Amino acid sequence: MAEAMDIVSIARQTDRITTTELIEAIFDDFIELHGDRSYKDDAAIVGGIGMLNGQPVTIIGNQKGHDLEENLKRNFGSPHPEGYRKSLRLMKQAEKFNRPIITFVNTSGAYCGVEAEERGQGEALAKNLLEMSDLSVPILSIIVGEGGSGGALALAAGNKVWMMEFSIYSILSPEGFASILWKDSKRAGEAAEIMKLTSYDLLELGVIDRIIYEEKEGEKISYAQLLNSLKEDIEIEIKQLTSKSKDQLIEQRYNRFRKF
Repeated sequence: MAEAMDIVSIARQTDRITTTELIEAIFDDFIELHGDRSYKDDAAIVGGIGMLNGQPVTIIGNQKGHDLEENLKRNFGSPHPEGYRKSLRLMKQAEKFNRPIITFVNTSGAYCGVEAEERGQGEALAKNLLEMSDLSVPILSIIVGEGGSGGALALAAGNKVWMMEFSIYSILSPEGFASILWKDSKRAGEAAEIMKLTSYDLLELGVIDRIIYEEKEGEKISYAQLLNSLKEDIEIEIKQLTSKSKDQLIEQRYNRFRKF
C-alpha cells in the first residue's frame, strides 16, 4: 500500500480525471446550467442535467484543469460563494423535479480570498450543508481527487459517499496541518499519516461507504474499464436509493452524519 503522502501527490496530479470528463463518459445529453442568480457564474463548479440510462439526474462537481490556463480559468477547482450558491440552486431544482443528485468532489478547499469572504463564503458553505441535509432526493457524492475541508463537504453531504482509491479527504492539507501543529510545513508527510486521509483509512473509519479501485493486483486499471464499471455502480446505487421514500432518504442522511 502506498504511503499517505504519495497518495496526496497522486490526488493532486493534473492528469486526474475531471468532472467534465466523467460527465461525458457516464451521462448522456448533458446540459450545463450556469449562474447563482445573484452574482455570477463560477467556473470552478460545473453543474447541469443529464441522463443516466434514461433517467434524468442532476450532476454537480468541482472542475480543475489539466494545464495552467484551464486551472486559472477554473480557479484550480476552488469555488467562490457563487459556486456553492449555484450548486445549491441546482440541488433545489433537482428536488423540485424529483431528480437524483450526483456530485464529484475535487477541490483543495473553498477559495479563501478576501473577495470570497466579502461575499459570504462561510454562509454559503453552511447553507449548502443545511439544505443538503434536508433534500428529499437521493444524493451520491464521489471524491475523485482532493477532498479538502468544508469546501469539499459542501458537495459531499450525500446519502452515500464514495472515494476513488488514490484520492484524499481531510479537514485541511497535510502542509497546513503540519504548519499549525508543529510550525513546520516540511513535516507534511508525517502529518498525512496521522490525518487518516486516504480512502483505505476512511473506509475503515466508516467515513466513506466505498472505494473505487484504480489498481488491480498492482496494475493500473484503464480509464475506459474504470469508467464503465463506475457507470454501472452508479446506476445500481441510484436505483437502490430511489426505491426509498423521501423521509427514509432524509433520515438515512441524518443518521449517516450524526454518527460522527
